[in-house]
Amino acid sequence: MTNRVLTGLLGLTIACVSFPGDVVGQSPVHSTIQRVQQRMVKVFGAGGIRRLHSYSTGFVVSPAGHVATVWSHVLDTEELTVVLADGRKVTAKVLNAEPQLDLAVLELQAEDLDLPSWNLEAESSDAGPGTRVLGFSNMFRVATGDEMVSVLHGVVAAKAPLATRRGAFETSYEGTAFIVDAVTNNPGAGGGVLTTRGGRLLGMIGKELRNAESNTWVNYAVPIAELKQPIQQIIAGQYKARQRDPEETEAKARFRPLEFGIVLVPDVLFRTPAFIDRVQPGSVAAGVGLRPDDLVLFVNG
Repeated sequence: MTNRVLTGLLGLTIACVSFPGDVVGQSPVHSTIQRVQQRMVKVFGAGGIRRLHSYSTGFVVSPAGHVATVWSHVLDTEELTVVLADGRKVTAKVLNAEPQLDLAVLELQAEDLDLPSWNLEAESSDAGPGTRVLGFSNMFRVATGDEMVSVLHGVVAAKAPLATRRGAFETSYEGTAFIVDAVTNNPGAGGGVLTTRGGRLLGMIGKELRNAESNTWVNYAVPIAELKQPIQQIIAGQYKARQRDPEETEAKARFRPLEFGIVLVPDVLFRTPAFIDRVQPGSVAAGVGLRPDDLVLFVNG
């Protein structure tokens, strides 16, 4: 993990160095960065314990104040805050989500915002291997106010199915993704954007994931072509969540916490985290050292 953090910080340092010969207001890449930055937001919510960071990134998808971001534990709170590019802090709520796409759309609780936003129809694009790209995100919580989010320069290495896992589990998104030759997927980067150097929106940066076959960390983005229609339908109030294949669902074994000797904290709020209330003496959970107030993150097999 230390190596990944150092690599990410090195990438950040490189991203902050000006290009040779760049003059403010004249470089096309500089103009792209300035334009995209105005459409980026920082998201702050649940987390802050163990390795659960309490921040992520988002991008504005309507002038009225709709923000697309990654579906994660950060959104599991009644006190969700979005910081705009100009430093304004606005309360937000989750309008709807599609976990199979790792997508959530937030609605800012403010009037007359008229924000700079992405036109998903006119400003999105596709790309193939070798395309030079920019990755925008608030990785490592570098920005908390009106500071710009971090920018990394990279190249699309491939566009391929995403065969990855988070911890010991496969990710919920199983479609095609942009695999990027840059350290884009760091803590807090989820919900950022991948663009061309000309500013065309390519995709949304995903969560931190490891490749299930090679056990290496994957830097990827979900193509905007996969997200565009769900985002528009969620904003219009017309979205219906995707249904998994019934055969696939039935094939997966389902367990109750009590079978392991665990009693979880009751669901007092929507999406209450899986904190352990008590552990039964002599149970499997007791044997591996689980204790009350532990938070269950993953169950392996």
